[in-house]
Amino acid sequence: MPTGQPTPTTPARSPSLPNKIQNTRSLNEQAIVGREKLRGHFAMILFAVLISASFSFGALAAPHIDAGALSASRFVLASIVMFLIAFFTRVPLTQNRKFLPASPHRFLILGSLMGVYFVTMFEALKIASPVSTGAVFTLMPLISAGFGVVFLAQHVSFRMLVSLLIAAAGAVWVIFRGDLEALLSFNIGTGEAIFFIGVVCHGAYAPLVRKLNRGEPVVQFSFWTLAACAAVLAVYGAWGIVSTDWLNLPAVVYWAGLYLTIFTTALTFFLLQYASLRLPASKVMSYGYLTPSFIILIEGFSGRGWVNPSVALGALVTVLALLVLAFAKEDRI
Repeated sequence: MPTGQPTPTTPARSPSLPNKIQNTRSLNEQAIVGREKLRGHFAMILFAVLISASFSFGALAAPHIDAGALSASRFVLASIVMFLIAFFTRVPLTQNRKFLPASPHRFLILGSLMGVYFVTMFEALKIASPVSTGAVFTLMPLISAGFGVVFLAQHVSFRMLVSLLIAAAGAVWVIFRGDLEALLSFNIGTGEAIFFIGVVCHGAYAPLVRKLNRGEPVVQFSFWTLAACAAVLAVYGAWGIVSTDWLNLPAVVYWAGLYLTIFTTALTFFLLQYASLRLPASKVMSYGYLTPSFIILIEGFSGRGWVNPSVALGALVTVLALLVLAFAKEDRI
């Protein structure tokens, strides 16, 4: 083993470790620069777009099906999609031909966190608007940064902290629907409160991905996380799954389920885990700042109504916070 400190452009390697593990170690310990850094940012921009649309699709499907049943079914289908991706790209799902991955409890932890997030999301969308739930989602970067400090001892710069607080202020304004009286009396809706629990779980997810990853390829890691989440949700939503008349649901449930399965389950899991290995946890989730603005546009152009200017201003504040964070020199993960 070399005794000197590795430079950012020439990370140290050990002949005793496989290349994939070494590559992951260099990502975890070095400043991410160049193309890898840009790919992480582009992955999260796409993530934000897909997540934003999921709130509108979820709001359409939520009244017609049990939250646990819908969440479990989409994760089962997403696991199949990821399995097919692994099959056609020839990525092995386990090492050394074992039936299960090493330390499968890692994936049970991650799957449980995401399961709570998605169940609370659909329960919240039954009684809260997509815009307000999307605003709660923008609190995630601040929460994720906190978990990054706890789990990974990550440093949060002053500029990054300021941007996180600005975004949180904008999100809170949207959550309270631009009503100063409701804000002062802390009159938060039940749906927003329910979803906040899920957002806390999702905030812990990003830093835990890096902490629990052992050098597995992203496709392999994503598959086992999806499968674990599907298993957890199948247990939670067992009654809803059995009692749902799957052949006679409204068409909107099938279309929404298809979108949620392919784009905001399989693909976003891949994007989130890809970016989590290349960017700080707070920056990974900072792209959630874009969700209220995207949701406002989606809801407005789809004919479901526009928010009042005061609420739109709160969403704009979160976007400005993202711009501040983008220039924060906090690229060490």
